Amino acid sequence: MNLTRDRLQSIGWAFVLTVCFALTMALTFRVNAVKSQVRLAERQIVALKQEKLFLETEFEARSNQQQLTALNDIEFGYQAPKAEQYIEGERQLSNLGKPRAPDAPAPIRVASAAGNDRNAPFPAMVSPLTGKPAGAEPRAGKTLAAAGPDELGDLLTRIELGEAGHE
Repeated sequence: MNLTRDRLQSIGWAFVLTVCFALTMALTFRVNAVKSQVRLAERQIVALKQEKLFLETEFEARSNQQQLTALNDIEFGYQAPKAEQYIEGERQLSNLGKPRAPDAPAPIRVASAAGNDRNAPFPAMVSPLTGKPAGAEPRAGKTLAAAGPDELGDLLTRIELGEAGHE
């Protein structure tokens, strides 16, 4: 088999191209391996930052608890409830009551409806724009838009009772 110069030259070029392709593939695999390591390192950095933030928060919470405990011990003297502090029922609770002292202020009293009549109608909702009860038919009368400055206060402060006809 007689190898000519052209044939030897084409085999040489094929060998050089094969070597270049092999080196390119090896370099590509190496670059991908380094990229994978970089991604892994970035994930570890993010995980460590999250853990650091968690630990900082935990440390601050615990230091605040210690500060609150110290403040409680020094200033307030609060203690956790003990078993003997709980009561068993209403009778035990009523036994804890004391009569009012002579210099005690009067108890607070809540206003009630006139005459304690449970059947008295509730005041109707009055529209602040029209001065009419909500859902009522339009009637011939003054509205807020047509009211003068003197009548405006009267319209806004009036309470109309529903269905009873009281004004």
